Amino acid sequence: MNTDELRRTLRDFPRVSLARLPTPVVELPRLAAAAGARRLLCKADHETGLAFGGNKVRQLEFSLGAARSEGADTVLITGAVQSNYVRCAAAAAARLGMACHVQLEARVPRQDAGYRTSGNVLLDRLLGAIVHEYPEGEDEAGADAAMERLAERLAAEGRRPYLVRLAPGPPPLGALAYVEAAAELLEQGALEEIAEIVVGSGSGHTHAGLLVGLRRLGQRTPVCGVCVRRPAGAQAERIAARCREVEQLLGGPSGEGGVTATDVVVDDAVLAPGYGRLSSAVRGAMQLAARSEGLLLDPVYTGRAMAGLLRRAAARRRAGSPGSFLFLHTGGLPALFAYGDEVLASSAAVEGASSATG
Repeated sequence: MNTDELRRTLRDFPRVSLARLPTPVVELPRLAAAAGARRLLCKADHETGLAFGGNKVRQLEFSLGAARSEGADTVLITGAVQSNYVRCAAAAAARLGMACHVQLEARVPRQDAGYRTSGNVLLDRLLGAIVHEYPEGEDEAGADAAMERLAERLAAEGRRPYLVRLAPGPPPLGALAYVEAAAELLEQGALEEIAEIVVGSGSGHTHAGLLVGLRRLGQRTPVCGVCVRRPAGAQAERIAARCREVEQLLGGPSGEGGVTATDVVVDDAVLAPGYGRLSSAVRGAMQLAARSEGLLLDPVYTGRAMAGLLRRAAARRRAGSPGSFLFLHTGGLPALFAYGDEVLASSAAVEGASSATG
């Protein structure tokens, strides 16, 4: 399948225009040198344009396309307190003239005012979202059930709600955006001689969509998902299931272009101490990227993904075969302001990241 054919299959799905595409691919030579990689490219999806951008802007084009096609006038979404998806959904709803209700789940054990009111939360409120809270952080079914009850109340009031679901089960429409992003990467020549694509892996829409898209295009470049929320075993199962769901949306596996079990690569080596919590490796990766390239990363997704990339690059270098990497920058920068001094907690963080790659 070529890129034109792939894009034609995506035209069958309702879509709204939200993202500024294509996003650029940029070289990171100083960071590559620090990592001991032959080459390091960055797919800059933090530049998708809407309300600080990020990968979620792409995904919402399909999710809210479905909402529009169903005549919805209200968007509902649940996520962590500093969720990028929630912030982007609030922005997209505002652009489309829809009301928005967001539910913030207590995934990170923090109660300080900075975490609970700045960053993405400030933007949620500025964008006009009605904010609800959910006291648990690892209860996807319960969080979804709470939103379903809210949707029922809104419907009883005469609203037409649409729930953007993140948990497994419903068709992962947002993942289609990264099926298309695979075509974009191929057309930009970004996959030539790349040993591995590295991306933060959480809900699975970005990771699975990109993997399905690449394989349907006949591209065998490995995609490594750095775990940001779950251990590798659970995340691998989630990504494999998501890939099957995306393939079904597209009419089933495409011959030899189907995703196999060996295609699903996840890495949880830098997951500790857990979702949304900083470690010296993550802090060091954030500082190293900022001070070598002026590249800003967030504490939850891209900082952890870069820490994983640095570790994987170091392993290749020690094995005597330094590789070339493509880093998918998924955005999330407003969360920086919710972590304040934690990001700069140790002046030795950069040295720690450098030593971790050596």
